[in-house]
Amino acid sequence: MRAELLALQQRLGHVFSNPRLLERAVTHRSFSADHNERLEFLGDSVLNLAVSSLLFEKLNELPEGDLSRVRANLVKQDTLFQIAQNLGVAVCLRLGDGEKRSGGQKRPSILADALEALIGAVYLDAGFDVAAALVRRLYGGMELNAQMSAMEKDAKTELQELLQGRKMKLPVYRVVATLGEAHKQTFDVECALTESGHRERGIGASRRAGEQAAAAAMLQHLSTQG
Repeated sequence: MRAELLALQQRLGHVFSNPRLLERAVTHRSFSADHNERLEFLGDSVLNLAVSSLLFEKLNELPEGDLSRVRANLVKQDTLFQIAQNLGVAVCLRLGDGEKRSGGQKRPSILADALEALIGAVYLDAGFDVAAALVRRLYGGMELNAQMSAMEKDAKTELQELLQGRKMKLPVYRVVATLGEAHKQTFDVECALTESGHRERGIGASRRAGEQAAAAAMLQHLSTQG
């Protein structure tokens, strides 16, 4: 195993029984067909559940809406990027030559995705309890308090709260197309409302950014409908 991955395991506080999971978690799609996107998908769900459990325990006075807002701030790309930087994930990434030349090791979306993939890899390697303990360590230096809910809402959170207030189902997001070469991809994402069937599109440099852009377009549409 590469020396940087041995060091990363120490910083994570988890030694992998299956080292291939760790290698895959830090592998970008520009490097290999055996990349980290499926692990990222899994890690995203594990992260949300682990953070929800942590907030339910630590902020037991907050209502659901405020808890959702705090969670959104804790799992957004900027926060995950900072955690990944602190962990030293960048030096462990496996990137294609084009992605390296374009500064992929410093790209927030790539680092945030790799962190989620690492959480997913730990879950597969050792189960939810170990993965949740990792999440608690990752957020251990942050002060969790009610004031965090006053932070600016992102478009997806604002749309979710608006729809909940109208007793409507949550929106459905779908990647319509992935454009460009592997090291310079953009994501065309659709946001659809179940009740009305209305759809809006957004484009971003990552799946998350595309979803945020689509949500912002949907908010703009709803604001014109009254």
